[in-house]
Amino acid sequence: MDSKAAFAAEVFKTFNCAQAVLLSHCEEYGLPQTIAKKISCGFGGGMGYSGETCGAVSGAIMLIGLKYGRFEEADRESKGKTYTLAKKLTDKFKEEFGSIHCFELIKYNLANDEEREKARKSGIFKELCPALVKRAVELAEELL
Repeated sequence: MDSKAAFAAEVFKTFNCAQAVLLSHCEEYGLPQTIAKKISCGFGGGMGYSGETCGAVSGAIMLIGLKYGRFEEADRESKGKTYTLAKKLTDKFKEEFGSIHCFELIKYNLANDEEREKARKSGIFKELCPALVKRAVELAEELL
């Protein structure tokens, strides 16, 4: 595979968007793939089919947290850096795609079983979502 973004798009064929993005870099930051898959599982479909924040964006923010996130109480600098980079990532994603919200990006209400089935049949998960996954990885890489 020629890039981690392409790797993530390939992983997306089997796992959700958040999982695919997080898996692209998790091991280099000390997170085993099994744990990464479990942690990010509920973020697909805009957080459990709620249509909120795109799972690819959530996965990219998790990557930022893996590299820069605060883990010691007194470390305010890491928290600030993580928040700043997360904001930059979401701003860039919004600029390119018009939103970070799954519902607005794919135009289907995944909370509704019928709409979710329509989305599957439409091919949106094979056409648009891999591009969102790839771009989320690329944006994260620009900031890492």
